[in-house]
Amino acid sequence: MKFTLSWLREHLAGGYTLDDVTGALNRIGFEVEGVEDKAARLKGFTIAYVISAEKHPNADKLRVCLVDTGHGEPVQVVCGAPNARTGMKSVFSPPGTYIPGKDITLGIGSIRGVESRGMLCSAAELQLSEDHDGIIDLPDDAPVGATYVDWIGAGDPVVEIAVTPNRADGLGIHGLARDLAAAGVGTLIDDAIVPVPGAFPCPVQVTIADDAPCPAFALRLIRGVKNGPSPDWVQAKLRAIGLRPINALVDVTNLLTFDQNRPLHVFDAGKVHGDLVVRRARDGETLLALDGKTYTLDATMCVIADDKAVESLAGIMGGEESGCDEATVDVLVESALWEPINIAQTGRKLGINSDARFRFERGIDPAFTVPGLELATKLILDFCGGEPSEVVLAGAIPDTTRSIAFPLTLTQKLAGLVASDHEQVEVLQKLGFKISAPAETVNVMPPSWRGDIEGKADLVEEVVRIIGLDRVPATPFPRDETARQPVLTTLQLRTRKAKRSLATRGLVEAVTWSFVPKASAELFGGGSEALALANPIAADLSDMRPSLLPGLIRSAQANADRGYGDVALFEVGQVFKGDRPQDQFICATGLRRAFAKPSGAGRHWSGKTAPVDAFDAKADALAVLAACGAPVANLQITTDAPSWFHPGRSGSFRLGANVIGHFGELHPALLEALDVDGPLVGFEIVLDKIPEPKAKATKVKPLLDLSPFQPVERDFAFVVARSVAAGDIVKAVAGVDRKLITAVNVFDVYEGENLKAAGIDADKKSVALSVTLQPREKTLTDAEIEAVAGRIVAEVAKKTGATLRG
Repeated sequence: MKFTLSWLREHLAGGYTLDDVTGALNRIGFEVEGVEDKAARLKGFTIAYVISAEKHPNADKLRVCLVDTGHGEPVQVVCGAPNARTGMKSVFSPPGTYIPGKDITLGIGSIRGVESRGMLCSAAELQLSEDHDGIIDLPDDAPVGATYVDWIGAGDPVVEIAVTPNRADGLGIHGLARDLAAAGVGTLIDDAIVPVPGAFPCPVQVTIADDAPCPAFALRLIRGVKNGPSPDWVQAKLRAIGLRPINALVDVTNLLTFDQNRPLHVFDAGKVHGDLVVRRARDGETLLALDGKTYTLDATMCVIADDKAVESLAGIMGGEESGCDEATVDVLVESALWEPINIAQTGRKLGINSDARFRFERGIDPAFTVPGLELATKLILDFCGGEPSEVVLAGAIPDTTRSIAFPLTLTQKLAGLVASDHEQVEVLQKLGFKISAPAETVNVMPPSWRGDIEGKADLVEEVVRIIGLDRVPATPFPRDETARQPVLTTLQLRTRKAKRSLATRGLVEAVTWSFVPKASAELFGGGSEALALANPIAADLSDMRPSLLPGLIRSAQANADRGYGDVALFEVGQVFKGDRPQDQFICATGLRRAFAKPSGAGRHWSGKTAPVDAFDAKADALAVLAACGAPVANLQITTDAPSWFHPGRSGSFRLGANVIGHFGELHPALLEALDVDGPLVGFEIVLDKIPEPKAKATKVKPLLDLSPFQPVERDFAFVVARSVAAGDIVKAVAGVDRKLITAVNVFDVYEGENLKAAGIDADKKSVALSVTLQPREKTLTDAEIEAVAGRIVAEVAKKTGATLRG
């Protein structure tokens, strides 16, 4: 929404400044997005007299001008404009002036060997119009030396504000003036609109169809008009806010759209065939609109049609065929109300953004429908002459009268603002609210232009907005430990963190049924009578789910059946192991199918495609555990995963006897029983079983603790029985010195048919590890490193029976 300061002054009297206006607008909820002050931007451009304009000695199309700037001696300017001549007055810019149309700062230059100490400017170079055919040619009475922008009256600041969707009344300058006056900036000028009497009955009638989203439609004919350019002051207003003047009739509608927030439309009566009807469009009907585009309509859209065709897209844009031009003699002026939702839906469907749509979809003042038409009539008669008919009103103006019981003490209760009863009543009255006799509780009637006011809290907002948030006292929170308790429980926080961590790993959240078929429940450790539903909604949804995996597996297969085989899904929800509350848990479960590898690890042109494996599920599960605050470094990974996982490609996460979750490839027999295709890998984490976080440490640990000494890395290869898990070896190594040993990684497991060739018995395997030693106090010597290595070998041999491979 844009307006000029002088335009605002037509509605708001007083000695306020631009800073007063912008400051108050920000304070009362209309954010100022920008201020364009041409007087400040173009203050260096002055009116000058061209004493002489001689042909350039070295260029046929250039002239050397001697220019009287009104300040000091005449200056020499080289000019290439075809209209530069002796005796004319134009606009001069001295060296050091910024030229906005060229985005340069002018300097003293030499053009074809002749010095130029300034510039004679075109309107395009000042960004006042698109005219760049020649320099500005001023009349003889233009005062030499005066600032050009002040002389033409174009130094009016333009303010641009953001208007929230609920404040449609702020889309008119008169509405902004009302709010500013209530905030103490100026005095509102609220002149009554005098109806223009009709000289004859309107020959065109209006009918509103029963299903048309149009509560009311006002129309009148003005005959004998002489259309042409609108007055200069109207054109100046429109140009200042970025609108292009068209003709007097159209400019009146644009003027009132921004001045009073009252969009209107004008039809050339000579191009309208018969009466008008407001109705739904018929599927396939078309309209050549004023923007030159043809739109195909459907039955959800509202149109204004005559006996021949559609003439206008209601509340959004008029039609080209009935538009007004210089030949218009009789004009139909329309002022109507439209249902905001229908306007918004139609505009979105057709992709049309117009000033009328912007206002109607937010809701305009219904009571101003006929007064707006009267005001438009007066302006048209002033600009174009003519004789008006009587007003035709189809439908009825909606009654917006409503009363809200408002206890004045509510303002302090809800907002903490202390304001007297008189002050609150005065604020509401200045905003146009009608209030009953002062009492502890008053009855407030919102004005017709404030459709956003629905209850007592809205009235509190109006009082606080106008009086000012700076009057709300600052109240610090209490400093004791019980003052600010967490809002979410630990389990709720874990649920959110689990969802976020899985989403960042490329899994898509699914929401599946809490019920599964009995056969599926039995496959996942359920199926007991205690969890069977007495009255299932479907035969295949008979039991409470013991796991989230059945629903995710079914969803993955449904996607695969439709051509989307590489899916990665997750769900965080409740599972049921029994009918007691303590047998119900919140689980975070994920599933990957086919080639749905984690981001960056899937299909690639440079290598062979690899399907998902158990390690992908393990990585997903560890990400959830880390996000939920589980002690990942202390977790034990064992091979006792449930029966629905592959026995050799799965594992469980434990903290002692506490089993937190499982991961791995799903068992082929399970996939066959469920009639789904693999490969499928997944994980299950029971969020309830993650230990509660420890109490706050008394000593704050540094976020990043770096050692100044170089780490040392040593590799070990152990020969061990095939029944020994590699994780047991890692645990034994890490326990040798937990401060010095910072990382233990398995990088090779060697077993199979070629063991004898390597000198290893068939019942054994080779496990190779990389161990990182990170000293904290000094650099390790060779002897100290060898001592640690010896302790590692001895500890692994003691715990696992392994020997160092030769």
